[in-house]
Amino acid sequence: MIIKPRVRGSLALNCHPMGCKKIVEDQIKVAKNSKQYEGAKKVLILGASSGYGLSTRISLAFGGSKSDTIGVSFEKEGTEKKVGSAGWYNNIWFKEAAEKEGLVAKNFIGDAFSHDMRKEVIEYIKDEFGGKIDLLIYSVASGVRQDPDTGVVHRSCIKPINEEFGGYTLNIQKEEIEYLSVDSATEEEIENTVKVMGGEDWSHWVNALVDEGVCNDGFKSVAYSYIGGDITRAVYRDGTIGRAKEHLENSAIKLNTLVSEKLGGEAYTSVNRAITTKASAFIPCFSIYASVLFKVMAEKGQEEPCMEHTHRLLADMIYGDSPNFDVQGRMRPDSWELSNDIQEESVNIYKDITEENFKELCDFKLYKKYFMNLNGFEADGIDYNEDVDLEWLSTLRP
Repeated sequence: MIIKPRVRGSLALNCHPMGCKKIVEDQIKVAKNSKQYEGAKKVLILGASSGYGLSTRISLAFGGSKSDTIGVSFEKEGTEKKVGSAGWYNNIWFKEAAEKEGLVAKNFIGDAFSHDMRKEVIEYIKDEFGGKIDLLIYSVASGVRQDPDTGVVHRSCIKPINEEFGGYTLNIQKEEIEYLSVDSATEEEIENTVKVMGGEDWSHWVNALVDEGVCNDGFKSVAYSYIGGDITRAVYRDGTIGRAKEHLENSAIKLNTLVSEKLGGEAYTSVNRAITTKASAFIPCFSIYASVLFKVMAEKGQEEPCMEHTHRLLADMIYGDSPNFDVQGRMRPDSWELSNDIQEESVNIYKDITEENFKELCDFKLYKKYFMNLNGFEADGIDYNEDVDLEWLSTLRP
């Protein structure tokens, strides 16, 4: 099958498995060619198949630590007739590369929110992964969560609180910008978003791992978060997602006390920089802000794709000699993005954007490339006119 990208608005409908392989290989090269560091040897990553979770896994395995990793993700399996999700293939290609270098790369495909998944992972750690882990990374990104205790399904939403909010967003398919507005969230919507995207599930995982005795002394756990600047504040940090992130960060305080007392370890959030994600196009103004940010940071020599940013976080901060904590105990690799000069210039550009000039004022081309890369398209060196052997791919397992 010849696979061409299918995009509806800013929603990617398919992926290119071999493009995914090339992008994973390119990220591995970044890790190998960047600063090497000694970090955790046994690692569990929740949300390991794309974005920050995948780049964390690659950095730890190929950036000097030679980490054995367990990845948990919810993905769609590929078949002989249909491609699976990009994360399905990312898991396959990461495992293949890691095992070539003698590393353990175990993938669990399923619901990270469920007690059954926690039980299955913990049993694997005890029986086949050396008994204990050194690091848990929490990078789960989902819009839906079933509470494992009540069975109630909660759905998050991206809305402001106490006000309506609107702004331009990128339409990848049409290469246009369009105005998108959202109403103020109800209390129920706020509560549901916190249930899905807050710290409850992270807390379940850390408590279960500690209670089952599968954490080494000095165990660390890091959950990824985001703050952003004034442009996105109303719909992001001051909105429903912000409430969830506050809950996540408050959970870190309790978890830090737990692992510190029990294991001499630590737990905290890392506030990472803005990146292109599958969901970001649906946040009013976020995709425009990100494309402006990419341009401004590139002009100042500070543009970092997800892989480079994550590797700096791990090599310099989490396992390096330059940790950057704020007064609330959050790691802050986003300090480049939120520096005064970057933000001031981004705001000045953003306020002048129109439907006619956005490609001149934003780096739309780079934003689109990052977006397409998420699904294996626009990878350098891939001939997208070549047939992809889905029958062979369907025999591979993550």
